[in-house]
Amino acid sequence: MDRSSRRRRGSITIEDVARAAGVSAMTVSRVINDGRNVRDGTRERVQEAIAKLNYSPNSAARSLAAGDATHIGLLYSNPSAAYLSQFLVGALETARGAGCHLVIEPCESDGEDSQRQAARSFTNADVEGVILPPPLSESVAIMSELADANVPVVTVAMGRVENPLNVRMNDRGAAKQMTEYLIGLGHRRIAMITGHPDQIASAEREQGFRDAAEAARLGKRDILLEQGYFTFRSGLDAAERLLDLPRPPTAVFASNDDMAAAVISVAHRRGLSLPRDLSVVGFDDTSQATTVWPELTTIRQPVAAMAGAALDLLLAELRAGRRGTTVGPAERVLDHELVIRESAVPPSA
Repeated sequence: MDRSSRRRRGSITIEDVARAAGVSAMTVSRVINDGRNVRDGTRERVQEAIAKLNYSPNSAARSLAAGDATHIGLLYSNPSAAYLSQFLVGALETARGAGCHLVIEPCESDGEDSQRQAARSFTNADVEGVILPPPLSESVAIMSELADANVPVVTVAMGRVENPLNVRMNDRGAAKQMTEYLIGLGHRRIAMITGHPDQIASAEREQGFRDAAEAARLGKRDILLEQGYFTFRSGLDAAERLLDLPRPPTAVFASNDDMAAAVISVAHRRGLSLPRDLSVVGFDDTSQATTVWPELTTIRQPVAAMAGAALDLLLAELRAGRRGTTVGPAERVLDHELVIRESAVPPSA
């Protein structure tokens, strides 16, 4: 079946069939699922209406109507194993509670062809909707492929509302709060290791950093930016460049915990005493934050809760679609938290 045919068939709802047959949507549901307590004449009218309208109930409609397990796709590609672990835990726990199944697939490459192929694996499978965590939540190729196939999508951590269903936190506000915390400790020469330049969250966090620095009237020469990519390796490289400066920063704000852990590693290797010689803070509050020494002051991003909220939102959309309506546009913004540990103190004299 080609995609255009799929879209045309998907536009007919169970309510359309019910009106054509002169019965309730619940009766149509019973017929579709071979339920009992349906008269033969009624069953025939419903089946005739289904044939006349070319109605093809997808697996989502069948499972949601019958109470069976719904299959939800989750496509991932994240350089932070700690972030991904938290996300999967949240999604799996919510799926278990909702009685649905997760179909989890990796996207091994960031090339457009690979991303389209990964999305296509879901459109050809028995999947009713898809959750896209970052960075794939910003993939135009994946979104267009799933839209063509009429598959509902919930994006996670898309900073700007470009998908009707989205779950995120306030990255800009969180980064501003962290920078204000460092400034409040007395730091005036502060570096930020930014995230991947192609991701909205990176730009939002950088802007929050700049907001706080400008509000505190820090000198432009004392606001240092180094490019990172949300990977431990990129954090190592950025830390080397920062600590090689004639006047290195007294504090480093890394855009995720992986890169913050890398900064701590480089500082230890150079014989610095942390946090006395250098304060380091991160973002996410993954397991990395408490497996390094000193333990990281960081922003707690509700990663697991965001995954759960995304699944709840998607299931609500599928149920609404079953009724011929829609949930979207809908966005949920979850709260973050500044977690203060041992990695940041006032700068030494």
